[in-house]
Amino acid sequence: MTKGGALPRTTLQILLALAEQPRHGYGIKLDVEERTGGAISLGSGTLYEAIQRLLGSGWIVEVEPPDDADDPGGPPRRFYSLTPAGRGALREEVESMLEIVDYARRKAILATSRS
Repeated sequence: MTKGGALPRTTLQILLALAEQPRHGYGIKLDVEERTGGAISLGSGTLYEAIQRLLGSGWIVEVEPPDDADDPGGPPRRFYSLTPAGRGALREEVESMLEIVDYARRKAILATSRS
């Protein structure tokens, strides 16, 4: 899990991209770019190195492509999905972030609501 420190930003973004459904690498990249309004763009090297680390950690696994997978005539794509351990790590990280935001609001560093 993430005890002892925050997840690297790339790791967090990949886990968030896989939280709703399995995706292939390019699908992860597109989800991150769309969700962050282009503020985060994962290069291929960065993305696939992080995927390998996450596979090694047991936080994601390679899965069969969904029946509705795009581009059925193209080259085969590897799809990835969160494992229970990966979902737990993501939940723990988000809860930690919420605690930090709550603290910042109590100390008047952040407004109490976003308008």
